[in-house]
Amino acid sequence: MHELIAANIAPLMFGSLVIFLLVGYPVAFSLGACGLFYSLVGIELGLLPASLMQALPLRIVGIMQNDTLLAIPFFTFMGLILERSGMAEDLLDTIGQLFGPIRGGLAYAVIFVGAMLAATTGVVAASVISMGLISLPIMLRYGYDRRVASGVIAASGTLAQIIPPSLVLIVLADQLGQSVGDLYHGAFGPALLLTGFYVLYVLVISLVRPEWVPAMPAAARTLGGRPLDSGWASQMRLYGHVALVLVPPLALIFLVLGTIFLGIATPTEGGAMGAVGALLMAILRRRLNMGLLRQAMDSTARLSCFVMFILIGSTVFSLTFQAVDGPKWVEHLLTGLPGGALGFLIIVNLLIFVLAFFLDFFELAFIVVPLLAPVAVALGIDLVWFGVLLAVNMQTSFMHPPFGFALFYLRSVAPEREYTDAVTGQRMAPVTIGQIYRGAIPFVLIQLTLVALIIAFPQLVSRGDKEVTRIDADAVLQQMQTDQNAIDAADAASAAESHDPTAADEDPLKALLESVEADRKASGK
Repeated sequence: MHELIAANIAPLMFGSLVIFLLVGYPVAFSLGACGLFYSLVGIELGLLPASLMQALPLRIVGIMQNDTLLAIPFFTFMGLILERSGMAEDLLDTIGQLFGPIRGGLAYAVIFVGAMLAATTGVVAASVISMGLISLPIMLRYGYDRRVASGVIAASGTLAQIIPPSLVLIVLADQLGQSVGDLYHGAFGPALLLTGFYVLYVLVISLVRPEWVPAMPAAARTLGGRPLDSGWASQMRLYGHVALVLVPPLALIFLVLGTIFLGIATPTEGGAMGAVGALLMAILRRRLNMGLLRQAMDSTARLSCFVMFILIGSTVFSLTFQAVDGPKWVEHLLTGLPGGALGFLIIVNLLIFVLAFFLDFFELAFIVVPLLAPVAVALGIDLVWFGVLLAVNMQTSFMHPPFGFALFYLRSVAPEREYTDAVTGQRMAPVTIGQIYRGAIPFVLIQLTLVALIIAFPQLVSRGDKEVTRIDADAVLQQMQTDQNAIDAADAASAAESHDPTAADEDPLKALLESVEADRKASGK
């Protein structure tokens, strides 16, 4: 029995973790408990040295010293301050008036503002809740189909998962051992492509089912309480207001992403500047007060502690899992799949998609990604490209029914009962959870389509087609053995020459002393 456990301790350890998670035990404590329990089992069976756990304090201190993780509270704080400073309301109102006259205009405005909020906040909850509170009543008031309106708002909010400064990319960079700036740069193209796909979907709906996405009536187009018409003066007033509203978020985007891409600041420094910039914007808008500041700091501390506890738990788990050769078991399991690297990518993405029904992106990043990274390296897959691919796939964890967090965020602000519209006075039907689920499905399919495109066309991600420099341990050992054989042969030949009576038996030190003496005599002459 002991031999059976010793031979299969890695799969037993992983299976125990899965059982803990399915039961609903907290992820951080599940990881830590499995790591500590199986370390004791391994020590008792003689598989692991008793000194193994002495490395654990050093690993935890290493987590505390990781500067990259500081970007998480900085970007979270920035997003929460911006979400409460009224920026989303101004953007949605102004961009909605700009696109209002065309079919699907409000949906285009939501997608555009969702991308803007993603590039400034990086927090899904803030984007979905803000747009759900502001845009959903307006879209329902003017006759938008409830499924389309719900899907557009939820999907646009999840753009914060892939558009820098995404928290997902920060965590993935840490787990993959890559630069955050490289993942930001690599994700930029797929993020723009995904945004374009959302716009294309709304365009198709406006052509096929125009009654689902009607244009805003002319009477509803107002700016600052004054009506807008097609006249030159009204249009110039609208364009001027659009430019004025767009300047602060665009300046903040450059302050954060521009400095990172130009190499002026690290992601951590960019997050710190973004947090200061968000505070300045809130002060200029006269929205900053102690209540707002306390709420933002409290939420930031909660999220940071959540991430830190999961990271400490995953460190305990990975220490024991690596000691029992768990990565070799996973590598043997996945490298043996048919199809080589392509088969690995297909299976891994299916696995991530299924696990995303039950786990959020933090849990996936800390549990699954460290197991997949060594296999990806062994198969010659660039880790920056692999990280962006996983980030796009993990985005579905916020969208697919029935456990998508973005759907829950939208459900929390969508009307659950019949209500009276504040502007028109009409009785409005509620938005059901079934309508939210059905509205999300097309966007999940769009996200999966992007995953397939990234696999088929790696150049969509910068560095995706870059040749990966790998060290083949077997080749290195073979080369070392060849070099050693050559040295041994040279020594043997030298020894044979030393037995040749005609060979000069010279002492190098003696020759050097004679040379120095000759030079001294020559200089004395």
